[in-house]
Amino acid sequence: MSKDCLFCKIIEGTIPSRKVLEDEHVFAFEDISPQAPTHILIVPRRHVATTNDLDPADDAIVGKMVRAAARIAAERGFADKGYRLVFNCNMAAGQAVYHIHLHLLGGRTFTWPPG
Repeated sequence: MSKDCLFCKIIEGTIPSRKVLEDEHVFAFEDISPQAPTHILIVPRRHVATTNDLDPADDAIVGKMVRAAARIAAERGFADKGYRLVFNCNMAAGQAVYHIHLHLLGGRTFTWPPG
């Protein structure tokens, strides 16, 4: 945990969130500025600033994040219709909080390329 990280504070409960799922590896909560009818952030409990900071030992946690997204999509009823998963890395890509997070977006049709 990083004492100054917004998402670390959400995970530890010092900042409230609309929790969707949690286990010993990941924590998922609704985005406060949704870009789709469903917009959930899935974060690892361990602080990792960007995807550039991942190492081979982190492969399992990234897989757990993706599997959590698929589970939530199924529970919310849009897995078969489709959804989008997004990791942003660093400022030019739109990363605003430096704790890796996977965006799960669903509940509408998406276009390509994204913005």
